Amino acid sequence: MEPSVTISHRAEERLRFGHLWVYRSDVVQAEAAAGDTVRVVGARGRTVGRAFYSDRSQITLRMLTRGEEPAGLPLLRRRLETAIAFREKLDIDATAFRLVHGEGDLLPSLIVDRYGEYLVVQALSQAVDRLLPDMVSLLVDLVTPAGILARNDVKVRGLEGLDARVDVLHGTVPETIEVHEGGTTYDVDPWKGQKTGLFLDQRENRAAAALYARGRLLDCFSYNGGFALAMASRSSAITAVDISDEAVARIRQNAARNGVTHLDARAANVFDELRRLERAGERFDTIVLDPPAFAKNKAAVERAIAGYREINLRALKLLPPGGVLVTCSCSYNVDEAMFGQVVFEAAADAGARVTVMEKRMQGRDHPVLLGVPETYYLKCFILRRLA
Repeated sequence: MEPSVTISHRAEERLRFGHLWVYRSDVVQAEAAAGDTVRVVGARGRTVGRAFYSDRSQITLRMLTRGEEPAGLPLLRRRLETAIAFREKLDIDATAFRLVHGEGDLLPSLIVDRYGEYLVVQALSQAVDRLLPDMVSLLVDLVTPAGILARNDVKVRGLEGLDARVDVLHGTVPETIEVHEGGTTYDVDPWKGQKTGLFLDQRENRAAAALYARGRLLDCFSYNGGFALAMASRSSAITAVDISDEAVARIRQNAARNGVTHLDARAANVFDELRRLERAGERFDTIVLDPPAFAKNKAAVERAIAGYREINLRALKLLPPGGVLVTCSCSYNVDEAMFGQVVFEAAADAGARVTVMEKRMQGRDHPVLLGVPETYYLKCFILRRLA
């Protein structure tokens, strides 16, 4: 008998309006095992669709299909083919990009990133973890990579009762992979680097920010120097700041291999460094703020807002009239309206008049699915200080 889960009327309405998740509080009855692909039944006994089931996560169901459409390997293959074909049409000027973006490609909880000849995958639910051998076989057939690495070492897997591990699932994967993004070359560590190696979702924002760069550039939370290197040709001097000594070493290596000689990389707490620079009377013509997620859950929102307000206030005080601030948030729980309000309040506190030149989001290879607001997480404002 096919495993099944009966959901409440409230959950059925939520799905009807486009969301793909059903929370545990809306599960009426479950006759399924961990990681099953199940038939989802509505309050009146009608088949709503098929979904991935978790017996541990608060997200109990992640929908795959509607109505009576089956959810087997042929469906997964079609979804992968569609995701891959979409990236080919984007004509991305990079050898590193996201190939599958979970819910945004109707393949919930599956992440696949491409780094040249190699793929890095993440299975973020019980069902995808169980299906990973099949997913790998499909990817080998469709993409023919030299190697596939599973970066299943993310905290969210703990919510699914899954272990944290990093494994080669196909071929071989080196410790370092050379990739190109526009005119910039990076060495990526797929085994231990942030996310799957690079912050691929900022690629298009780095290119957009480069169009506004001039004079002295301050790149905060620089990680591997992505923004700094993209903006280097338009900047007279660059200061890149990150709290990690390893990140600073990587910034210096990337700067050297790209022939960027006017970059000073520093290991420092950005909050402290911004205050120090202000006390020293420093000024920068262009500033980038690209912090990690300050709010990983709703309980952290208040503290996150205080953090965003602080760094934006300090940055605006370092920015002369005519200067450009590129400020970002990757906290889903701080939505665009909240982030905009934080930046406005920071500007008011700094006594600065600021215009918005661009509002941006994650790259096109990280698609946002309407009806699933969780897929819109990255906000990027490009601002100009008038006075």
